[in-house]
Order: sequence, then C-alpha cells, then structure tokens
Amino acid sequence: MEKRVRKGISVLVVFLLLGGLVVPSAMAQEGATADEYNMLDLFIARPLGVAAGIVGSGLFILSLPFTVPSGGVKDAARILIKEPFSFSFKRDFPDPDLCPDGYKY
Repeated sequence: MEKRVRKGISVLVVFLLLGGLVVPSAMAQEGATADEYNMLDLFIARPLGVAAGIVGSGLFILSLPFTVPSGGVKDAARILIKEPFSFSFKRDFPDPDLCPDGYKY
C-alpha cells in the first residue's frame, strides 16, 4: 500500500511540475505593458522634470544679466522653468502620449 501511495505522489508531482513549465510560456507577455510605462512616467520621468525645473531656475537666474538687455527673459523663463514644471505637474496621468501606439488605458 505504501508503494502505491509513493508512486501516486511521485506521478502527481511530475505532472504538476510539467504543468508548471507550460503555464509561464502561455502567460508570457511580449514587450512592456501600459502599466510599466505608467510606472516609468511616475517614478522616473516626472521626478526628472522637477529636477530639470530646479536646475533651470538656477540657470535662469544666472542668465538674467544676458537676457534682460536682449529682451529674452520671457523665452528663457518659459524654456528653463515653465516647460519642465509643466511636464511634471500639468500632464495627465496616465499620459496617453507616453505609450507607443497600440496600448489602451
């Protein structure tokens, strides 16, 4: 009786292991998903936009002696401060323009 139970358990373990090898390949995804792009946006792109806005603020202050006489203060402020902070704080989340075509939210 004990040999039959061991043999039955052995056969069951073998079938479970073989079944486990088949399932991951059937469940595999090709490429990145929209959720992965959202995580990249939230944890990498937006903080980099804030950092760019902070660095841009410093560069804007340093560029004032050159931009005031030439009349380019508004353009410098837009490029160095407004655009990076708008990229970080005013874009929709999830941003449909961030994902390649074919991904739906």
